[in-house]
Amino acid sequence: MAKRQKDEEREYRIMMEAVVDAYCPEEQAIGWYCYLQDRIAFPFKARCIRERSISPLRKGEEVIAESMASEDDCMHEMFVMVKWKGRSMGLPLAQLEPINADEDTIESIGDWRYWVDRGYEFG
Repeated sequence: MAKRQKDEEREYRIMMEAVVDAYCPEEQAIGWYCYLQDRIAFPFKARCIRERSISPLRKGEEVIAESMASEDDCMHEMFVMVKWKGRSMGLPLAQLEPINADEDTIESIGDWRYWVDRGYEFG
């Protein structure tokens, strides 16, 4: 996948709000977790925008995102707990696009997807 074009406004927000004062991979993961936990209004409806080998969702399928997964589960990638086909499970947040969510939810999930699409990693 080609890297997404650099967005200076998003870069600044991420550096000043999500990973500010994070000096190691664990601190960056915790920073992202707290940033998303504070800004995402759960529950919200979401659509799968990309398939992943670790997820049962197919592009276009919809789920209800209920909460962030545990902090321990988000030390390498951000996951959300969803309700899908009568089951609860964790899915990669970068796989989802919010539907009819509030502005902060849309922006913060967009920030995470931007981070992933740019090829950034904790570290």
